[in-house]
Amino acid sequence: MENTLADRFNIVDLFHDAARVNPGKPAIIYRGKAISFGELKTAVTQTAGYFLRKGIRKGDRVLVFVPMSDDLYRTVLALFRIGAVAVFLDEWVSVKRLVECCRLAQCAAFIGTFKGRVLARLLPGLRSIPLHLGLKYDTGHTALPFPETGRDDMALITFTTGSTGIPKAAIRSHGLLLEQFQALIPLIEPAPGAICMPVLPIVLLINLGAGITSVIADFNPRKPDTIKPERIAGQISAFGVTSIIASPFFVKQLSRYLRGNALFLNTIQRILTGGAPVFPAEANIYREAFPHAHIGIVYGSTEAEPMSMIAADELIASETTRGLNVGKVEPVATVKIIGISDDAIAVPDDEALSALEVVPGEIGEIIVSGKHVLRDYLNNPEALKRNKIFVGNKCWHRTGDSGFLDGNLFLTGRCASLIPTPNGLLSTFLIENRLQTMNGVEMGTAMQLNDQLTAVIELSDSAQRDAVSVEIKSLPEAFADIVFIPKIPRDPRHNSKIDYEKLRNLLSRRN
Repeated sequence: MENTLADRFNIVDLFHDAARVNPGKPAIIYRGKAISFGELKTAVTQTAGYFLRKGIRKGDRVLVFVPMSDDLYRTVLALFRIGAVAVFLDEWVSVKRLVECCRLAQCAAFIGTFKGRVLARLLPGLRSIPLHLGLKYDTGHTALPFPETGRDDMALITFTTGSTGIPKAAIRSHGLLLEQFQALIPLIEPAPGAICMPVLPIVLLINLGAGITSVIADFNPRKPDTIKPERIAGQISAFGVTSIIASPFFVKQLSRYLRGNALFLNTIQRILTGGAPVFPAEANIYREAFPHAHIGIVYGSTEAEPMSMIAADELIASETTRGLNVGKVEPVATVKIIGISDDAIAVPDDEALSALEVVPGEIGEIIVSGKHVLRDYLNNPEALKRNKIFVGNKCWHRTGDSGFLDGNLFLTGRCASLIPTPNGLLSTFLIENRLQTMNGVEMGTAMQLNDQLTAVIELSDSAQRDAVSVEIKSLPEAFADIVFIPKIPRDPRHNSKIDYEKLRNLLSRRN
């Protein structure tokens, strides 16, 4: 008798189901070459047996240094199959941070490309890992029995992009991966014959479980600002891509290219984007480039994806007078708004948590709970204490984002970036939205510098500098100063969100 999804604990089971139903269907198209679900299933099984013979065991943490490719997903699924834990570090991490992360993860094995293995022999944090393997595997041995995995067994560890303090390593169990799968599938809406371009790595893993063909975009995720949108458009046309799931920066660059060249990619039926705020003016760029596609903007985080979603057309029509509309809270999530505090929060019961909530419509910190919400960090009790609120067995994640509920969920910026004024908290998101609509402005924000309200501006057209200055001085916020800089620092993962900490450090060095 077939097990139901609720009975399963390993996402590889879902992938095997998809391979059994459509063995000849392309699973991944990478650099123009397709590997079918059946071929990938065979490769995963053979690779899992190879790992066992090399000494990797259930529960072993394995550092995976492989770019987004069919080899990456073959490796990860093989590790999941034997109950080993895949550990990922961002490719842009500093050497110092890499050593700290390796020391925290205590990996038993390293798997990487040839270039990665050379690097691993040079860096102390990687060199100390006992077993080093490449991407090759043998196929001629009798398969060993695979270990059973349970819901609470660890599957995946990913590190955040932070540069200070103890690295924050997010732990996903096999059960949590399945909960995330179930939470995201209604947003992805897989359809027979769908061909997806997922730029977010976790989405391709979900696609494999859902039986969706994935085309890996031809760009370097380590350097997102080097994207060549004409290449992406060529891939979409060549393979008949029907959906795109990517960061706002990726979607915006592609949309600008299409709009600037009067091109349309008529096969695209659906676009999902998330990982950074999308304001109405940017959503309008997407809509002009993809006039017939359903476009959804998802709000979530590493620890809780998704939390809410809004259609681009609803966002475009929204009044951004108090906050950025991010749509209805998803059915899988429960959201509360609590008073903003820098302190860790511990409460004995639901009544005590309710006492922390602000009145409806008031700005506070967004917290979220749900079966898909990440509950733990690796060997980091301080991060757990600061970012989680446990009420009995229920985990609430503190997002660090500020906002309010008014039918929909509205964002007003990071809690740490809100600016106190005599009239209450000033939302950086509202100012960023207004600045983005100005001719000649690529990105802008507001900061309190030397006790003065300051506009920080990155221009897209330097000839507009004087006109931008005049327009900013006319705003009701009464900026005391305007600072123009060549480039506002963005998050390295998506190149979409402002990195406020780096920006503040950059500006402090200018003074």
